[in-house]
Amino acid sequence: MLLKRVFPFFFFLVSLTVVGQDWNKKRSAVVLTYDDALNVHLDQVVPALDSVKLKGTFFLTAAAPAFTKRLLEWKKVAGNQHELANHTLFHPCDGSKPGRNFVTPDYNLATYSVRRMTDEIRMTNATLQALDGKKERTFAYPCGDTHLNGVPYLDGLKAELVAARGVQSELVPIKATNLYTLGSYMINGQTGDELIALVKKAMDTNSMIVFLFHGVGGEHSLNVSLEAHRKLLQFLKKNEKDIWTTTFLEAAKHLKANAPAAKK
Repeated sequence: MLLKRVFPFFFFLVSLTVVGQDWNKKRSAVVLTYDDALNVHLDQVVPALDSVKLKGTFFLTAAAPAFTKRLLEWKKVAGNQHELANHTLFHPCDGSKPGRNFVTPDYNLATYSVRRMTDEIRMTNATLQALDGKKERTFAYPCGDTHLNGVPYLDGLKAELVAARGVQSELVPIKATNLYTLGSYMINGQTGDELIALVKKAMDTNSMIVFLFHGVGGEHSLNVSLEAHRKLLQFLKKNEKDIWTTTFLEAAKHLKANAPAAKK
């Protein structure tokens, strides 16, 4: 009789422990990423993150004015344990695709060689290392373009990049097998409640959600309000016991540790 009573409780504890350990002993993980090196990231996002002691990942375009003119500020951001990540030197996108009228001839990925692209990514890695002294780096595909004339251009750089973020809207399972196409949710105009609903979906499915922000309170056509962003941060802080809010690099390393067969 005692065994019958104890066994279900023991099974419950074991199950709870296994689930709790999936994401750094928490139910889910959240990664906050910000693209393109915008002034608003330094002026609004970093102070907002620091106010609640959460860390973000900034995918930086190294030639962007808000990067080149504010290097010392970005160095300070890195010193406060936010992640400086690679979003290429010039942000080239494939101009041959529909809706790509914004792509200039000089930085049209369709006219690049793989060598040119890899050289620019390596140059960005070197630039970021000069700021934060780190060798481990993650990457985000500009415009979500993973191929150059049919060739997956990142294949030759996997030894130099820990992981890469794509733009396909999907939650990431703990047993993700490809660290170089991790999905994300591109944010544009959602309310704070809608952002929180996405996090709750990740919690319910024991998954990781990667947010892809551009403008926060302005400066980009893809934008979210300061109020919505602030509401999301407050929710994440309030639910720290269940949510692991971390950088893209740390999340990728955690995924790799939990999926030994992950593609390298």
